[in-house]
Amino acid sequence: MIFRIPQYFILSSLVATSVAFTPSPVLGRASISNLRAAADVTDWDKLQPPLEKKRSAAEKALQNQRDDPEWKFFDTARINVTGGDGGNGCVAFRREKGEAMKGPSGGRGGNGGSIILVCDEGLNTLAPSRNRVHVRARSGKNGIGKGKIGSKASDERIPVPPGTVVRELLTQKVAGELKIDGEELLVARGGRGGRGNEAFKTARYTAPKLAERGEPGASRWLGLELKLVADVGFLGKPNAGKSTLLAAATAARPKIANYPFTTIVPNLGVCDIGDEGAGIVLCDIPGLIEGASSGVGLGITFLRHIQRCKVILHVVDGTSEDPIGDFNTINAELKKYDTFLAEKPQVVVLNKIDVTE
Repeated sequence: MIFRIPQYFILSSLVATSVAFTPSPVLGRASISNLRAAADVTDWDKLQPPLEKKRSAAEKALQNQRDDPEWKFFDTARINVTGGDGGNGCVAFRREKGEAMKGPSGGRGGNGGSIILVCDEGLNTLAPSRNRVHVRARSGKNGIGKGKIGSKASDERIPVPPGTVVRELLTQKVAGELKIDGEELLVARGGRGGRGNEAFKTARYTAPKLAERGEPGASRWLGLELKLVADVGFLGKPNAGKSTLLAAATAARPKIANYPFTTIVPNLGVCDIGDEGAGIVLCDIPGLIEGASSGVGLGITFLRHIQRCKVILHVVDGTSEDPIGDFNTINAELKKYDTFLAEKPQVVVLNKIDVTE
C-alpha cells in the first residue's frame, strides 16, 4: 500500500532529528520505519549531566556561604510578639437527678499564654530571633459546664544571648535587659479568660444567661540589640593585629590574614590570669577608619559591643606611616559615636614593632 505524508511533517522531523534526508512526496512502509528510527538517534539525556553538575556546584557554593559562621552573626533583630487570647466563658445550667437547686454552672475560660524572653548563655547571636519574626502564644481553652475552668495555655519562651537589650520598636524605650543566664523578661502578656454565667449568679438574678469573651493577648513590635559582655575591648584600625593578639592571649581562633577588614564580626575570648580558673573576657571588633561614623568601611555599629567593657585596649599599628594620626582618628570616631565611651580608660599598645623595614 502506498500513501502520502504531508511535506511539513517531513521537514519538522528533519529539524528535530538533525538527520540528512531527501524529502519525497511518496513514502512507503520502509521509509516511515527509517524516519522513526532516525527520530530516536539524538539522546537528550546525555545533555543533562553537565547542566546538573553546574547547578549542583552553584547550589553547593551558595549553601557554603549560608553556613559560614561569620555571616550568621546578627546583633540586631526585630520581632513581633503576641500573647494568646483568653478562653470564652460558658453558659450552662446543671440539671441532674438527685442534685437539687443546681442552677448556672458555666465555667470561666483559661488564660492565654504569654511571651517570655529567656537569657541563654549558650547563644552568642540573635540569628534564631531573625529566623522567627512573628511569635504568637497559644490561646486558652473555653470554659465548660459543671463549673469547670478551661485549661490555661502554656507560655512561649524565646532564648536570647546574654547582653540583649529589649526596646519598643516605635518609641525606642528600653523595656528591659537580660544579662544573667536564666533571667526572664515578660514582653507580651496573655489575655484573661472570660467569666461564665456561674460568676454572674446573685440572690435576685438566679439564672443568668450571659458570659464574657476572653480578652485578646497583648501584641507589640520589639527591637532586640545585642551588646556583648566583656571586660576588655580591642580597638584600632584594620589590620593592626587585634585578632592576632586575641589568638595569642586566649584560646579563641579568629580569622587572621594579611589584608584589611579580615574581622567582620566580633570575637570573644577568655584569658586565664590565675590557677583557680579566674579570667577576663576579651572582645575583638572590626577595625575603624576615618569616616566610619558616616558609614565608611564597616561603620561604627560594632562599637556597641565594647560599651560594657571596663577598659579599652587601643592597638596601634607600628608599621603605619602616622601611628599618632591613626590614634587620634580612632578617638575622634569614638567620640562621634558615644562621648561616654570615649571617656573610658584606654591602654595603648604599639604593635608590630619587631617588623623589619
